[in-house]
Amino acid sequence: MDSINIITIVSIAFLGSFGHCIGMCGGIVLAYSTIKIEPASSKISKTLAHLLYNFGRVLTYTILGVMFGALGGVVIFSNTANAALLIIAGIAMILAGLSLMGKIKFLTIIEHSISSSNFYKKSFQKILHSKSNSSFFILGMLNGLLPCGFVYFFAITAASTASPIYGALVMFIFGISTIPAMFSLGFLSSLASATSFRNMMMSLSSVAVILYGTFTIYNGYTYLSNPHKTLRDCCKVKLDK
Repeated sequence: MDSINIITIVSIAFLGSFGHCIGMCGGIVLAYSTIKIEPASSKISKTLAHLLYNFGRVLTYTILGVMFGALGGVVIFSNTANAALLIIAGIAMILAGLSLMGKIKFLTIIEHSISSSNFYKKSFQKILHSKSNSSFFILGMLNGLLPCGFVYFFAITAASTASPIYGALVMFIFGISTIPAMFSLGFLSSLASATSFRNMMMSLSSVAVILYGTFTIYNGYTYLSNPHKTLRDCCKVKLDK
């Protein structure tokens, strides 16, 4: 297979969402579920609130996909540079997988401090206490900007496509695949404390990340060995997969 496998992306995102995402963002979901949603609200109202929050996250991830895909496209000027992009991305993915396992601190080192800025904190607090439907969507968008190793892995994947469109598609698929876990957490707070289950899902997704990184490095190697093969042939997302 010489293309990004959508099934692989969905699998990694789905498994990781029940492992990493619930642990990372579970507190935010529980906070807005308690502060912003009235206990007496109807199920339809609660469902709409959780969906708006998650769609906000997906939009932010998709925009990031456009940016990282475009960034990857900048380096397309020679066969060697194209292959290097894939190999470097593959190595970064393997390091990300090891970091998600807790073996190294690769992701911790590269995480920035958006969430610690005064502007972000004030915006977050203001939106958290708003009761409007639009505030759930905006809260989700802000949540999508939080420093997160799992998001970084998919951003690297988006960059390896060297295309804003395919990069956006990678991040969109990632975001959609995490909705089941985050949506369920909004109704089932017990998921946040199911440590053994989350650890198992996190381990499975970490292994998948490492395997996918190895596959990406292999794509870089095959690109070098076939001068007529384009980077998009290696990386493009095929909708029929």
